[in-house]
Parts: sequence; C-alpha cells; structure tokens
Amino acid sequence: MKISILLLAALFIGCSSDKGQVAPPVIQSLPVIALHNSSETTFTEYPASIQGAVDLEIRPQISGSLDKIYVNEGALVQKGQPLFKINELPFKEAVNNAKAQLHAAQAAVINAQLEVDKLTPLVKNKVVSDFQLKSAKATLQSAQASVEQAKAGVATANINLGYTLIKAPVTGYVGRLPKKQGSLVGTADVTPLTQLSDAHEVHVYFSLGEDDFINFNATYPGKTITERLKKLPGVSLVLADRTVYAQEGKIDMVDGQFDKQTGSIALRATFPNNQGLLRSGNTGKLRLSLNHPDAILVPQSSTIEIQDKMFVYTVDAGNKVSKTPITVLTTSGTNYLVKEGVKSGDKIVFDGIDKLKEGEVIKPEKLKEEPIKTALR
Repeated sequence: MKISILLLAALFIGCSSDKGQVAPPVIQSLPVIALHNSSETTFTEYPASIQGAVDLEIRPQISGSLDKIYVNEGALVQKGQPLFKINELPFKEAVNNAKAQLHAAQAAVINAQLEVDKLTPLVKNKVVSDFQLKSAKATLQSAQASVEQAKAGVATANINLGYTLIKAPVTGYVGRLPKKQGSLVGTADVTPLTQLSDAHEVHVYFSLGEDDFINFNATYPGKTITERLKKLPGVSLVLADRTVYAQEGKIDMVDGQFDKQTGSIALRATFPNNQGLLRSGNTGKLRLSLNHPDAILVPQSSTIEIQDKMFVYTVDAGNKVSKTPITVLTTSGTNYLVKEGVKSGDKIVFDGIDKLKEGEVIKPEKLKEEPIKTALR
C-alpha cells in the first residue's frame, strides 16, 4: 500500500513539473553575407543637347534674284563648293560702269599732267604767273585721287559680283532650303538661305547645379578647372533610344559663370563624328563615370529605412544582430555604395530583416551565390 502511494505521488510531482516548463525560443535561420572592399565605377547621367562643331547661317551679302540652287537639303558639301547663285547681270554692269569711271579718271590725270607740263616752262620764263602752275598741280592731284577712288569702285563692284556665287565656308551638312529659285533675297532677310553644320565632331552641352558642381570640383583631382579637365576620364553619350554612342568623348569646357535663371553652369564635351551618325539638334544624356577604389557594396534589399536614415543588421561573433546606421554615398545597380557605418569583413543579414529584433540571436545561413552584382546606374 505504501509503495502504491509513493508511485502516485511521484507521478503527480512529475506531471506538475512538466506543466511548469516553458518552451525554448525558436532561433531563426537567416542568410548572412560578408562585406568586402572592391573597386567600383558608378555613372551619373545628365540631359544633353548636341551641336555641330560649326553651325552657320548662310545669308546673302547682296540683294538680287536667286537664279540657281546647287544643293539639296541634308546634303554633305565640301568647303568651297557652290551652294547658290544670285543673278549676276546687274553686278556685271556695275563692274563695267566702275571701269568706265576709272578710265575717265585716268584721262583726267593725263589732261591735268599736260597742263602742268605746259605751264612749267612758261613760269620759268616768267610768261605766266606761278599761281597758274600751282592751280594746275592741284588739279593734277585731284585727278589722281579720282583715279584711286575709281579703282576702289572697280574693286567694290568685283567684290559684289563675287558675292553672286555663294560657296560653303566649311564642310558640313545643308539644312532646310526655305528660298526657292526665282525668289528675291537680300541682306535684310530674317530667314537665312540655309544653315550649314560642320559635324565631323560634335559638341555636347550639359549643365550641373550648384551642389553638383561643388561635388564635381571636390571629386576629381586638380587645383584648377584646367587641371581637372585634363585628368577627367572619358565620357559616354546615351542616345534617345538608350543605346550608347560607340566612341567616347572628352569634357573640354566649363562655362565662366552660372546661369542666373536656372542656377546651373554649362559644360561641354566633344565627340568625334566621322561617320556622321550625330547631327546638330540631337538630344541625349551625357554619362559621367566616377571610380571608387575601396567601395563597400550593400544590397538595397538588405537595408531598412527609418525616419530618413538607412540601417542594416550586422551579425557579431555570437550571431547576435544589431541594427547599425549607414551613410549611403550613391547607388550602383541594385546596391548601395556605403560611405560610413560598416567596413570590410563585417557580416550583415541579407534577407528577412523585417522579422528581426534588436539583439536577437540567429542561425546564419551561407548563400550559394554572391548576391552583390553591380550594374550601371
């Protein structure tokens, strides 16, 4: 009987102790990655406009009737190639008239010289007064001046005759042709005969705001703008269809002052264009690269933003997590380039951070593939 009572008591005590036990907490298994230094290149794009190396308005320097148009719209012309012909007949007659005036002036010189030659011996013999000889010499000088004036008139007439044939001042592409054959053209016309764009190389203009310009000066080496431009890496041109132009360009100009209206400063990059793929008036985006030799990359999916601050969960040697603030420098693909907060060798939770609490202990899982992959911005 005593044995039975003892067994029942032991059973009761065992059941009571089982009910008082608390189940141990479940440790989460989460993927963890180690951070490493790496050399990364990031890209920033700026809206840009494209202009030819030389963009000229072709205008007449005389007034007259447009007789001939030698080129078509969009044609590539060479320097010195004829473009337009203005009716030359009035200008040929102007040359003939100027030559006639020159001949008359030359005849007047001969006549004045004869008068001087006639009066010179008479004055020596005191047959006539010295005043008559001086008057004849003055007439001779006036006639000689008239000859010079007539020669200038002939030269001017020939220049105007030359203006009837309008030639290409540079090699380039012809723009629109608003004037048709037979139209009256003149120097006061609002619309030019055409526009000529020399696009063997093109200038790509883009702008930086004040903050970007300060960062530009701080980022790239050099004490002066000239030194920085020499050391700048090549730049790329992203076309309207998002393809990248095959040849690199070089930034070679920074404007002398900020635009008061926009608060930005203009920069220029020059690109070769031997195949003529780019035309004046094109638009695109200029892509500026920046190298980061000791960059720390953190996947964006491994971060959490709280009150405009970015955090990651670091894992210590005891697998205890800690919410750590980081300072983001820029982005590279799906990753952040981190300036401060973490260093090479630190371990962070890669995924599942929405389930974590400060100070929680986890079971780290190693990823099979490296999750950090850089891409163009």
